[in-house]
Amino acid sequence: MLVLWRGLALWLSAWSAAAWSPSGRYWLDDAVGLEFDGIGAVSGGGATSRLLVNYEEPYRSQILDYLFKPNFGASLHILKVEIGGDAQSTDGTEPSHMHYENDENYFRGYEWWLMKEAKKRNPNIKLIGLPWAFPGWIGRGENWPYDHPDVTAYYIVSWIIGAKRFHNLDIDYIGIWNERTFNRKYIKVLRETMDKVGIQNIGIIAADGDWDIVKSMLVDPYLNDAVEIVGAHYPGTTTVPSALLTKKKLWASEDYSTFNNEVGAGCWARILNQNYVNGHMTSTIAWNLVASYYEDLPFGRCGLMTAQEPWSGHYSVDPPIWITAHTTQFTQPGWHYLKVDGRLDGGGSYVALTDGQGNLTIIIETMTYHHSACIRPPLLPYSVSPQNATFYLNGSFSHVKALQMWYSKLEFTSANSTLFHSLGSKKVCEGALTVNLGLDEVYTLTTLTTGRKSPFPDPPPSHPFPTAYKDDFNIRNPPFSEAPYFADQTGIFEYFVNTSDPGEHVFTLRQVVNQRPVTWVADAENTISIIGNYKWVNLTLSCDIYIESKQGGAFIAGRVDKGGIYIGDAKGVFFWVFPDGTYRVTRDLHGKEILMKGMSGVRAETWHRLTLTLMGSNASGMLNGYPLWENVTVTKPENGWAAIGTKSFEFTQFDNFHIQAS
Repeated sequence: MLVLWRGLALWLSAWSAAAWSPSGRYWLDDAVGLEFDGIGAVSGGGATSRLLVNYEEPYRSQILDYLFKPNFGASLHILKVEIGGDAQSTDGTEPSHMHYENDENYFRGYEWWLMKEAKKRNPNIKLIGLPWAFPGWIGRGENWPYDHPDVTAYYIVSWIIGAKRFHNLDIDYIGIWNERTFNRKYIKVLRETMDKVGIQNIGIIAADGDWDIVKSMLVDPYLNDAVEIVGAHYPGTTTVPSALLTKKKLWASEDYSTFNNEVGAGCWARILNQNYVNGHMTSTIAWNLVASYYEDLPFGRCGLMTAQEPWSGHYSVDPPIWITAHTTQFTQPGWHYLKVDGRLDGGGSYVALTDGQGNLTIIIETMTYHHSACIRPPLLPYSVSPQNATFYLNGSFSHVKALQMWYSKLEFTSANSTLFHSLGSKKVCEGALTVNLGLDEVYTLTTLTTGRKSPFPDPPPSHPFPTAYKDDFNIRNPPFSEAPYFADQTGIFEYFVNTSDPGEHVFTLRQVVNQRPVTWVADAENTISIIGNYKWVNLTLSCDIYIESKQGGAFIAGRVDKGGIYIGDAKGVFFWVFPDGTYRVTRDLHGKEILMKGMSGVRAETWHRLTLTLMGSNASGMLNGYPLWENVTVTKPENGWAAIGTKSFEFTQFDNFHIQAS
């Protein structure tokens, strides 16, 4: 009898759960909605791919395959890159192709290389360029790029033409100024300039901020004609009625920006569907592509995957990669969304897309509120329940007999998430297929059989930055303009051939920006490039310096505690020398909190060797191998990066860099 009662209780429990679980019915037919424009990611804004180029093979190619190779990993449809502007743009600076008005070099930085690598893997990938900042000459003395719109347009068009001429890259879309005020006149001048030089096929995306530009577009037909895509950042899956009235394509042209754990994956899964379901946006672009910058910089690990240890070869293929694959491996730009409501009865969403040739892909997500919050904007509370969803295939889809099913389940109480797992072929019975949906799940149902998850072997284990590191910069034809592992935070430090020096300093690293850029954030007054391990406490740092200007100055530093958009507030121990023969030891990058000062005998246009030693609370410095100052007490910051830099935007060279840390 006891067994009978237990069996009855179990039956009643199952019946109760089934009775109360929502059971929705969703009809799919040939009625199509908007054209799908693809899923992408941003490299830049700024320097977010900085460390990627320093990976050795085969790991660098493996990372690139996970990002761009079709039917493999994220299989991205769009790559958006920063048009470097020599200024801080979130996690570092990216070099301009025109530091000065009479200067053009289309081999600086790594974005050209990255675009070519993406194209190698997917020739159909769409390319977008967008400036965050501009070199100083654009502003003609003002921190503003719009006073001379013809000059700014010339600068941007030069980048587009250079991409084609020197790298055979066809840029598909161009932006205005990331998350800053748009200017109607400039947009129209840019459109006119591109048309005049024969690149009419390149579309303008505007304004890469909020939706405000649509108000101007509705009253200015020339502006409306100039803009092809209305791009908004972090729209929270919603749009505004006036944006729909423009009849333009609407994109979430930057979104996500969330730590790439399971919550980040939940955020990404939810917005990939709901940006279209709620906001009619036909493309979503993640910031950022790959977290390939020092993790302790702002927004650490906000990439779709993580590759921040080129010295060890370690990287991680994080959950957002496989969430991306649920859409990108089974759709292509040019497909169309089906006309469906997209909201599941028990919460969550679905989208359905077709190529118009009989193929069908359905993506379903049931992300819960607490497990899918993006970094911005705030997410209003909502609820999701386990549920059954039955999809009825009508019209040209009525002949479909089976759909391939791919499944992800995000776990938050263990490390056992199921990511992009094939469940094989599921039969469609009499035109219907029922899916039992749990919480925090993603499903793809598709007629395509091309999906694949065949990851590479595990990369090498994680290892901190080496405690002993040196670089003499003696490289005749460097593959990239930056020295390995140096992450510029203000200014640009490039390999330099010093033809005037017949001795050991022919090949050096030079800070090359001599005018304050048109900035995107409150950049520091001093140029600085960081390197190493943020956890370093004790170290000895040596570097040769050559100050080219009699009004200049240079420093080496340790325990630098801030970077990125916060670089102006950086603290540490900074050892400065100036060509008037003085030196200072300061607690801050601005050089105001003086710990020690005196005479050094340093002069411009002469090589000098600086050495900084930090041991516990004691700091000391040497000049040209001789003690210059010692017994300076330092208690804060307790740890941070090593760094080199200059007093202002000025030419200064560095050589024979050496760190010994513990």
